[in-house]
Amino acid sequence: MLLFKKESDLRIYLQQKKEKKALIGFVPTMGALHNGHLSLIREARRETDMVVCSIFVNPTQFNEQKDLDTYPRTPHKDIELLSRVGCDVLFMPGADEIYPPGLNTRIDLDFKSLDKVMEGAFRPGHFEGVAQVVKRLLDIVEPDGLYMGQKDFQQLTIIGYMIDQLGIPTKLVSCPIIREENGLAMSSRNVRLEKGLRKRAVVIYQTLLQAKDWIQEMSPREIEEKALKALAIPGFRPEYFKVVDARTLQEVDQLEKDHPLVACAAVWAGEVRLIDNMFLS
Repeated sequence: MLLFKKESDLRIYLQQKKEKKALIGFVPTMGALHNGHLSLIREARRETDMVVCSIFVNPTQFNEQKDLDTYPRTPHKDIELLSRVGCDVLFMPGADEIYPPGLNTRIDLDFKSLDKVMEGAFRPGHFEGVAQVVKRLLDIVEPDGLYMGQKDFQQLTIIGYMIDQLGIPTKLVSCPIIREENGLAMSSRNVRLEKGLRKRAVVIYQTLLQAKDWIQEMSPREIEEKALKALAIPGFRPEYFKVVDARTLQEVDQLEKDHPLVACAAVWAGEVRLIDNMFLS
C-alpha cells in the first residue's frame, strides 16, 4: 500500500493509473477504522482495479469543538488494517491540503430539505461540511466508484443528491451496515462507550427490529412514539426516532406500496451519540 499526504503527488500517481484504464474505487473515512470501514474496502476491491482510502478528520462537519477534539485517532492501527485488507492507496492529508488558502471549497447547492431534518435539525451546518469535504476529495481522486455505508443513511442520501445535481461522473455505491455481535451498528465512536452502556446499546437495534414489525399495524407517528419510549432506558437519551420516505427523508403518514420507508434513530448513550437506521419496507 502506498501512502500519500500531498494532493499533487496523489493526482500524478492516479493519473498514471487512469491512463492505463484502471477503475478506481474510493472510500473516504475519518479514521479509527473498524470492520464496517473494511467492508467498504473489500467491496471496492471486488468491483474496481485500485482502491483508494482517505483518512481525514474533517473539522467543518463538527458542531462542537469537544466532539472534534475527542474523536478517536488511531493512524498506526488504521494503516495496518488497510494493508491487510488490500487497500492500494492511502491518502492522509493535512487540513491545508484539503482546504488550502485561497481555494473556495464551499458547496453552493440547495439540498431540498434533505439536510434540514433529523441530523440536520440537531446538527445545523453538519451536512454542509460533509458535502464540502466529500466534493473536495472527489475532485482530487476522481474515482469511478464512491463506496459509503448505509449506517449514515442521511449522509448517503445527501451525497447521492449532490453527485446527481452537480453531474459528478462517479457512481455512489451503498454498502450494508456492519454490526457487532449484539446488533450494535459499528462506529468509530463505540470505543468511547462505557462497557455497560455498550452492552445495553443493543436496545437501538432491537427497537428498529420491532419497528419493522409495528409498521404492519401502526402508523409512523405511533411507531415513533413507542420507539422513543423503548429507547429511554437508564443511561440513554433518545434524540429522535423518525420513520421517513427513503428518498426524500420526509415524514409520511402511512405505509404506501411505492414509497420505501426507513426508520432512523439518534440516541445518546452516556456522553456518546449513536445513530442507526433500518428499512421498514
